[in-house]
Amino acid sequence: MNAPHDTIVAPATAAGGAIAVVRMSGPAAFAICDGVFRGTARTGDTAGYKVLYGTVADGGRTLDDVLVTVFRAPHSYTGEDAVEISCHGSRYIVGELLALLIRRGARMATPGEFTSRAFLAGKLDLSQAEAVADLIASGSRAAHALATDQMRGGYSAELEALRSDLLRLTALLELELDFAEEEVEFADRTQLRSAMEEIGTKIDRLIGSFALGNAIKEGVAVAIVGRPNVGKSTLLNRLLNEDRALVSEIPGTTRDPVEATLNIDGILFRFIDTAGLRATDDTVERMGIERAYASIARAQIVLQVVDATDPAADPLDLRAGQRHIMIVNKIDRIGAAASLPAGAIPLSAREGKGTELLLESLRAAVDAAALDEGETIVSNSRHYEALRRARTALDAALAGLNVLPPDLLSEEIRQVTHHLGTITGAITDTDVLTQIFSKFCIGK
Repeated sequence: MNAPHDTIVAPATAAGGAIAVVRMSGPAAFAICDGVFRGTARTGDTAGYKVLYGTVADGGRTLDDVLVTVFRAPHSYTGEDAVEISCHGSRYIVGELLALLIRRGARMATPGEFTSRAFLAGKLDLSQAEAVADLIASGSRAAHALATDQMRGGYSAELEALRSDLLRLTALLELELDFAEEEVEFADRTQLRSAMEEIGTKIDRLIGSFALGNAIKEGVAVAIVGRPNVGKSTLLNRLLNEDRALVSEIPGTTRDPVEATLNIDGILFRFIDTAGLRATDDTVERMGIERAYASIARAQIVLQVVDATDPAADPLDLRAGQRHIMIVNKIDRIGAAASLPAGAIPLSAREGKGTELLLESLRAAVDAAALDEGETIVSNSRHYEALRRARTALDAALAGLNVLPPDLLSEEIRQVTHHLGTITGAITDTDVLTQIFSKFCIGK
């Protein structure tokens, strides 16, 4: 991806609001803006971080009253000369303004092009650029905190520290090559192993954090499962305070999974109401049950609902790490002295009794201590795969520590450095960059 030399423009706000912002960046940004802006001063003569009031005119026709914010290179988001024009949010005004600027020499920006220019200008690394998109898409306090920390460079600093340690090790090994005839060992193998194992521990911690990070970013998947008519759909509606799922006394009413989200204490949960689990000859219902089991397999938390009048629970095949919460529903239909399964949450979805205890249990099921303590958490699947490849390469280096000559061992360690570098963009691939920035919205 080459450094750009033209000037781009795009709306930076969604259409239809009271105010709209049109962003323009590139070497001709000031000249193009001054060709249509009539104000107290020209943008080309104005210091950075100043706001000018005036109008935008197309020949003798005034389009709108505007505010123009001036950003001078290199102290801008893109590292280029840039302006942001704030106008009224009319779709017509925004469209006419864009057309006017394009006629004057600007080009419509592609998705993510402003951020890609910021990356190319060294204003932020690749992981920080991806965090910009995550910040825009964040739907909870926890997701916002993750993206903010990554965008501000906390994540990048830890990765660069690991790469620096690895580069120091390779430098010591390659120094031995220069003194091969003297058989001098600059990198003591015992100390080298200790340093590499310490790096491996740090990589393992980052890999291990992905389960939490991905759940926070995408929403914690919660499957609501159980036999037909135990109140799964009623429970979902109660949690959402709306009639989202169809409720009926007829067994097998729910066939396709019904999904809905709920923010609990800053963490987003994705609830999946599934088909009742039972043996059936109905082909369509059986397909729904198969989807229910698929939802169970993907979920981080499984809410197994049983009927208080018949609290038998079918065994579930859960994977390691899945949280299982038993709910005894319809307690309004039994006496206070009735015996309930140990550890189960008594609840009446119809009356709302016990829902607060359930919400507390759900929040407690997500161990967000690392987030609360400010630890680095991986939430991007691309980063996760790169870390796994780095760990594999490190294992190969450790295996060859006492058998490989310095030049080959150095190359094995360089592979670890390479994989870590792909996360921050120290090692870049044009196809990867294009794929990443194409997912951004236009204007960012």
